[in-house]
Amino acid sequence: MGTAVGGERSVPRYVQIAEEIVQQIRAGVLKPGVMVPSESELVDRYGVSGGTIRKAMVEVRASGLVETRHGKGSIVKDRPPVRHRSSDRFRRSHRQGGKAAYLAESAQSGATAKVSVLYIGPMEAPEDAAGRLGVPAGTQVLARRRLYFRNGTPVETATSYLPWDVVKDIPELFAENPGGGGIYARLEDHGHEFAEFVETLQARPASKAEASELALSAGAPVIHLVRDARTTEGRVVEVCDTLMAADQFVFEYRIPATD
Repeated sequence: MGTAVGGERSVPRYVQIAEEIVQQIRAGVLKPGVMVPSESELVDRYGVSGGTIRKAMVEVRASGLVETRHGKGSIVKDRPPVRHRSSDRFRRSHRQGGKAAYLAESAQSGATAKVSVLYIGPMEAPEDAAGRLGVPAGTQVLARRRLYFRNGTPVETATSYLPWDVVKDIPELFAENPGGGGIYARLEDHGHEFAEFVETLQARPASKAEASELALSAGAPVIHLVRDARTTEGRVVEVCDTLMAADQFVFEYRIPATD
């Protein structure tokens, strides 16, 4: 690693190359679906060793803008971000208009959304979800696990855990399609009026299984979000455990400056 004038350390060459490739992707020079130049092409272009290019490509893949295909190289992803608006996506007017939160936010961004239901049925509540629901770990709850697609690409998995005493008399919640407005609309139809939704987020690398499910490169960044849906009576009637491809989502929160 070199040293710049004044004693400051210079940016490593592989980092400079990575930043240039990322900038070309963001500027549209390298368009979605296009292969990133091969290692030999990049060696010739930048006049560096293959090792330097391999280190640069590690940085490029970490940006989440490309995916690696075995035996083919890296391809630029076509994954423009969905913008989450916490002050808007759970508005009652969306549910009354027949749109669940994911469909509402996808429509706002002009994306084509699809939801694939992976499992609906009884399950023993995991420890974290049980604690949030206020029941002992292992208590029977209803689990609804979904895989969400945007423009044909998997972007999010979500598992909802709902108390059995709440859902047992709401048959729509056991159906693949719970009807317009989603499960929150059905819960409100049966008297469970929502007061707030509390979300906790954590960024981390995807596990091998998670990366496979979301069509990500190994170790790509994901956002782990857990949401509590709390009623006006103060009860949490749903815990939603969600994993999202980090390059797919932008979160925007409105925070009041007054009481």
